Parts: sequence; structure tokens; C-alpha cells
Amino acid sequence: MKRVRKGVIPAAGLGTRFLPATKAIPKEMLPIVDKPTIQYVVEEAVASGVEDIVFVTGRGKTAIEDHFDYDFRLDQMLERRGKKKLLETVRQLSSMVSVVSIRQKEPLGLGNAVLVSEPFVGNEPFAVFLGDDIIEHEVPAMRQMLEVFRERPGSILAVQEVPPDRVSRYGIVGAKAVGGSGDRLLRVEEMVEKPTPQEAPSNLAIMGRYLLMPEIFESLRSTSAGAMGEIQLTDGIAGLIARGHPVYAYRLQGKRYDAGDKLEYLMATVEMALKHKDIGAPFREYLHSLELDHDRDN
Repeated sequence: MKRVRKGVIPAAGLGTRFLPATKAIPKEMLPIVDKPTIQYVVEEAVASGVEDIVFVTGRGKTAIEDHFDYDFRLDQMLERRGKKKLLETVRQLSSMVSVVSIRQKEPLGLGNAVLVSEPFVGNEPFAVFLGDDIIEHEVPAMRQMLEVFRERPGSILAVQEVPPDRVSRYGIVGAKAVGGSGDRLLRVEEMVEKPTPQEAPSNLAIMGRYLLMPEIFESLRSTSAGAMGEIQLTDGIAGLIARGHPVYAYRLQGKRYDAGDKLEYLMATVEMALKHKDIGAPFREYLHSLELDHDRDN
């Protein structure tokens, strides 16, 4: 079994939930404290052993590529001013991983975004990271999945339980536990994209991390577009299951933030700020000074 070396990060979405902030700025570049959202995802990929990343982008997304590129003028300016710590930080950005970009010319869904990455991926298993999902754990989310992959080669989906009233926001899996693996690994039998609570086969929702075998490309090519003209990745994975390819669901360890949701974006910002080595302590003091419970009671 080939080692998973390549990662795909779809980043062509318009970010309409954050308008007007995202009218001219890619949603993936909205900062959480002092790093854009997408940097947290790239850092997870690197910490998991991914060597090469492709951003699947659309029009107006060049800021993402620029962020991870080498900037000679900025480098020289920081060096002249003696800002060694900042200089080291920006140099690490351009050297942490090999990055390329592929354009998704039309917004045809997540399945299509993965499909256009085929020339980059080739005939290898690969990882997919959704840029809106930030997952915090001492063991990076994708590394957890790669450890499973070594024992159970096949496509793997990261899942977590969600309340029944939220299943309509996610791809939901119906799955059975794999013998000898406890309750953390399951064999997927069916998938439903954004079902009603009555239609959902479970409350196990896909959490924006996928390990996919290269057979997914053929499945996506034969997947029909939905009502909005989009090709859903869940439909392509369902095609793998129908063809007899093993697809597993892994109960992910860690706290997940949907940075594409305004409330969860703010939650992520607050919690990341509290952990920040430079501002964590004074920020905590500031929050205590607000006396939020007292204000709410009055």
C-alpha cells in the first residue's frame, strides 16, 4: 500500500455566509487570532506527514497562494528592521510544504473539486481537508486517520456524532462497527447528504476530513449532478461502496470548529486566543473583566 503523500484542499467557495467581509477576501483567509483559517488546516496536513498540497481554487483566490509563497520584499524588510521572530514565521510559511493550485472553473460542487485534482494526485491514495473545518487535538486529525489506514487500507471518512436537529447540515453515514476495533472504526453501508432527521440513518456526520483511494475519480466521473448542477462527493463515495470498495468511518478525536459558521468562527477565535502564548493570559483577564453573567442577569 502506497503512503499517503498528497493532500487536496478545496477552496473555491464564495463564502456567502460571511458577506460583505468576503466580497474581496477569500473566506479561507479570514484570520483566527493571527493566522488565516486555512493555515490551521495546512499545519494539520504537514503535522500528519502530507508532503504536497493542491489548493482547488476559483476566481479571486490568489491571496491563498500568495500567503504560502515566498515574498522577497517582505523578507528583506523584516531583516533590515531586525524583526527576527516575524522573519522566521514568514519564512516557515513558504517552506513548510510544497503547494500548487488548480482552478475549478465553475462551482460544480465538492465532488467536482476533488475530481479536478486528479492530474495532481494521480494513482495514489490521498487526503482531503475542508478548509472550513478546524480540528483541535494533540494528535492531528489526519494523522489519526492515517494510523487507521495502515491497518485497514481503504477510503476513510472522519465522523462525529451531532444532535438529531443538526443532521440536515451534514453528510450522514449509516455504518456498523468493525470487529476487534472497539467503537471507533465502522464499515460504511450507506451515505445520505443533508437528510431530514427522519431520513438520517444515524447521527454520525462527516467532519471535513477524508482519506480516499484513487478509484474515487472513476466513481465521480460516473456520478450524476444533482438538482443544483453540483456533483456531491458523498455520491461519489456511495459509488465506491456500490462497487464493493471498502469505505470506513472513523470516530474522530478532537474538538471541531466550523469556521464557515459565524458563531463557531467566533468560538474558535476566542478559544485559540486563550491558548495563544503571547496574549492568552491578558485576554483571559479581559474576559473576566466583562462580567458577562452579571450583565446577562440584569
